[in-house]
Amino acid sequence: MIRIREAIVVEGRYDKNTLSQIVDAPIFETSGFGVFKDRQQLELLRKVARQRGLIILTDSDGAGFVIRNHLKSAIDPKLLKHAYIPDVFGKERRKATAGKEGKLGVEGMCPEVLLEALRRAGATFADGDAPSPQGITKQDLAELGLSGGKDSSEKRKKLLKMLDLPERMSANAMLQALNLLYTLEDLRKLVQSGDL
Repeated sequence: MIRIREAIVVEGRYDKNTLSQIVDAPIFETSGFGVFKDRQQLELLRKVARQRGLIILTDSDGAGFVIRNHLKSAIDPKLLKHAYIPDVFGKERRKATAGKEGKLGVEGMCPEVLLEALRRAGATFADGDAPSPQGITKQDLAELGLSGGKDSSEKRKKLLKMLDLPERMSANAMLQALNLLYTLEDLRKLVQSGDL
């Protein structure tokens, strides 16, 4: 597993699944064209881009470029890196037929091709021996009343609203976003100041 400093945005869950087997980095899905309507998701991507940079890795078909161009116009270009996969014709194993343009997407690429695309994009590869920094844990969320307790669901909703994060985020997705954007001390202060 290769650690990358930047977060990566892909189109869907199968792309995310393929990439998460190769790299250790936060990976976000656009839900295809869902990113066009989801203002909160777009704001989260902007925050993550400001915090650590964002690599856009979409399919090489027309739909992939439409999504890429939308993100390019919605997020400061200085915070973005663009990884491009080659045009490889075929179909993914899970599909009965090839896509509209007959090209493999991110999920159909071999690990070497994806890593090369990330290298060419200028991804910041971290030393494989460096320990992962200890961030906010599920235990921290429980201690702050955001998980596993009375009214913890309501408290999470209030926190997500206060931070302008998507309200439908799962607890795990929220934990990932919090670790990208805040320290444990920051979170403690937010919880205390937010009257959660």
